Amino acid sequence: MLRVFENRLLRRIFGPKRDEVAGECRELQNEELSDLYSSANIVWVIKSKRMRWAEHVPCMGKKRGASKVLVGKPEGKTQA
Repeated sequence: MLRVFENRLLRRIFGPKRDEVAGECRELQNEELSDLYSSANIVWVIKSKRMRWAEHVPCMGKKRGASKVLVGKPEGKTQA
């Protein structure tokens, strides 16, 4: 869903492409968007940022909230 959202925003930013042969405007295809915007895939960027955060959690100490969230076990009843 993030990739779809990213492509929708990129289509809005770059605008339609004018077809020289037919003289009509059309939306950019995914391959054309990736050629124009050479940044990494948004899903990959988010996953890499999460992994960097997970690497820092052990340095924080066991009493910090981040460590409890990452390696702890939930206590109590869950809300349905």
